[in-house]
Amino acid sequence: MHKYMIVVLVVAALCAQSEAKVFTRCGLVQELRRQGFPANQLRDWVCLIEAESGRNTAVIGPVNSNGSRDWGLFQINDRYWCSTGSSPGKDCNVRCRDLITDNITRASNCAKIIFRRHNFNAWYGWINKCRGKPLPDISKC
Repeated sequence: MHKYMIVVLVVAALCAQSEAKVFTRCGLVQELRRQGFPANQLRDWVCLIEAESGRNTAVIGPVNSNGSRDWGLFQINDRYWCSTGSSPGKDCNVRCRDLITDNITRASNCAKIIFRRHNFNAWYGWINKCRGKPLPDISKC
């Protein structure tokens, strides 16, 4: 029984990880292009994502001081933008758990909504690590 339980846990862990993706920088650039992000903003988006999630789609941030959490590649906050329940909701009309898969379409669409309202200033990672600083070199991507 003990060996069976270990096998089940290993398989479950592998399945859970299969939905996550850590992008290379150029892989991220290619995916952001595919998602329709403007070419003149790509360096800012790459910087933001590297600062917020390390290019990892599965990141769920620690609890913030207001009790909210940040989800996925773009670290989208669940206080305003995504629902932690079983139904899509809040301003992006999406479930937070849909923001932590390797398919970044929903996360990208939500990030674009946030950007339209607040520009890059909605993300502290961008403010602290990208604004007014040298942005990542994506010229070889």
